[in-house]
Parts: sequence; C-alpha cells; structure tokens
Amino acid sequence: MSENPVFERIKNDISENDVVLYMKGTPIFPQCGFSAAVVGVLTHLGVKFKGINILEDAALRQGIKEFSSWPTIPQLYVKGEFIGGCDIVREMYQSGELQQMLGQKGIQTKAA
Repeated sequence: MSENPVFERIKNDISENDVVLYMKGTPIFPQCGFSAAVVGVLTHLGVKFKGINILEDAALRQGIKEFSSWPTIPQLYVKGEFIGGCDIVREMYQSGELQQMLGQKGIQTKAA
C-alpha cells in the first residue's frame, strides 16, 4: 500500500522549504490569533518562511495533525523538524531558545 498522499505532500513541503508554517489563513492575512502570533514572531525575527493555509484543504487540515501527532494548528517546521505550535514557539522565542535553534540550523534572522 502506498503512503498517504497528504503525508507525501507534507514531506515535500518541509524538505523543499527551510521553514514551513502550517496555519489557518496566510502570512498576510492569518485567520486565527494563534497563527497570527507565530507569524508575528517569525516576521519580527526576519525569518523567511512558507505559510501553508490548511483552511483551503480539508485533507491537509486533518493530515498535518496525524503527520505530527499534534492536535492543533499552527505547526512550525524548521529544516524538516517539527518544532511545535503557538505556545511552544512563543515560549522558545521569549527564552531565546528559538533564535538559538534557528541559528544552529543555519536559518537567517535579523540581528537583535
């Protein structure tokens, strides 16, 4: 049996883009406060990322939760690794851990 096509799509997205945010809405127009918060952190840090609107695709909306075993959106991936959702990203940002991890993975950020 072949792998779930949604999982294949997710694997392609996270392997072809250094930073991917599965979110409700778009980076320009987030459709929920949690997605907007993560977009805000990434934008503040000057991180280039691909925003993927899960509201446009019901299969993706469910599939991303199964792929990561994480029940909520948004979901942030860096260099193919699942980082977490809004609360985790915010906590990592506030502690400086997010900036450190991005630097270790070779992701460009704005100088603080």
